Amino acid sequence: MKIGDLAHKSGCSVQTIRYYEKRGLLVNPNRTSSNYRDYSDTHLQQLLFTKRCRALKLSLAEIQNLFTLRDEPEGNCQSVTQLVDQHITEVESQISELHSLKRQLTELRTRCGDTKTVSQCGILKTLGAEKT
Repeated sequence: MKIGDLAHKSGCSVQTIRYYEKRGLLVNPNRTSSNYRDYSDTHLQQLLFTKRCRALKLSLAEIQNLFTLRDEPEGNCQSVTQLVDQHITEVESQISELHSLKRQLTELRTRCGDTKTVSQCGILKTLGAEKT
């Protein structure tokens, strides 16, 4: 199938497909006699796998690692679970950082009422305050 067909079937843009191909997440497709890329169902499955991983916010390096691990079907699954466990730890850290950010923004919001002028705005004054 041509790249446009692959894009349609996978829900990925042509640019994304080319990017993943350059990054090694797709095996190089065969070429037709007119030098067009000829993608197969294998490419579609690789794209869908990558798309699912990206939806889980896995990095391209992590996805590449999963492809490598998947290519050794008799290998131990422990490496896969370790990768996912590490990603869970990173997500927990991000959640903690986002909670902290929310607390900071909530505190900042208390610095100003809606009826003040911009020159009286406590939010802008707090953001502009110099630390001593």
